[in-house]
Amino acid sequence: MLNREQARETAAAIADLQAADGCIPWEDGRHADPWNHIEAAMALDVGGRHADAERAYRWLQTTQRGDGSWACRYRQGAVEDAATDANFCAYVATGAWHHFLASADCRFLHDLWPTVEAALESVLTLQQPDGRVWWARDGRGRPWPGALITSSASIHKSLECGVAIAHTLGHARPAWRAARGALGAALRHRPDRFENRERWAMDWYYPVLAGAVRGEAAAARLAARWDDFVVPGLGVRCVADRPWVTVAETCELVLALDAVGRTGEARSMFGWLACLRDQDGHYWTGVTFPEAVLWPEERPTWTSAAVLLAADALDGRSPTSGLFKHAERPLVGEFPVARGEGPPVDVERRLTAVRRVGEHVVEAEEAASA
Repeated sequence: MLNREQARETAAAIADLQAADGCIPWEDGRHADPWNHIEAAMALDVGGRHADAERAYRWLQTTQRGDGSWACRYRQGAVEDAATDANFCAYVATGAWHHFLASADCRFLHDLWPTVEAALESVLTLQQPDGRVWWARDGRGRPWPGALITSSASIHKSLECGVAIAHTLGHARPAWRAARGALGAALRHRPDRFENRERWAMDWYYPVLAGAVRGEAAAARLAARWDDFVVPGLGVRCVADRPWVTVAETCELVLALDAVGRTGEARSMFGWLACLRDQDGHYWTGVTFPEAVLWPEERPTWTSAAVLLAADALDGRSPTSGLFKHAERPLVGEFPVARGEGPPVDVERRLTAVRRVGEHVVEAEEAASA
């Protein structure tokens, strides 16, 4: 677990990269996209930096387009890619609800409601009769005629949070509830209608993380591909056929496990990531094995954000810690920090451990294939 000082240090590392207008890029000088910007804003709230998080949401207010959407990519205040990703747009509802839970700021929720409403209504123009949501529009506004499991699962969660916001503010949005129900049914019963991205870990765990699949079905889904993606002692592969584990995917699986009551496993898995924490609180994207090479050599804000969200969930004492367990119950209270104490991390020593575990994994895979 992260201790109090480490959690605040990571939040401060994210805040240091926030632009004056509130935008949070991937790294200094790199682009920003709405989904990862919101993920980073949520982490700022986890770190107690509510004013910085609010500035991030105000940036979304000022950059939202007339149809309720955002562009896919921004750089230094300008649009770099005008296409629209439906999941990116819907995520503002998840972020806004998270900020309200963290800050108990009703004024903020009222102010951001028109932004959330317009975004979700824009996303639902891409929902199909079978419940799926097409994942994008190109720069000219033309829909991409296909749906992705990860994108749709995230939208399913955002609709849940949008309903929670609407309920809290006294607005009835039965159409959002119905849309969420249809999307959840598609994810559970019609997975063959989504584009095939089974190599990617996100398509495996996201329906569980987002609440579309729970109970015995969630247990079966996680068990079915556990060995394909989970490298014991290291983390979660981004793609099944590459010797590369990533911090963000590992943290999201931690959140999924915690959401379905497997908190012990989640805590153990979270502990594997200590070696990928840099001295200033940022986290590296991932590491290859058995070579133990940091790859790519980047420390995106959204990777560090995923760590703080996972730590908050595992701590379990904050109003935001249950976000992926429930979202329709308005909760308020003091903002917590992750608990636990520990010595500074010796990165080189931990990477040596990664190398050794990775060698063992490769040997086991070669033996199995032989």
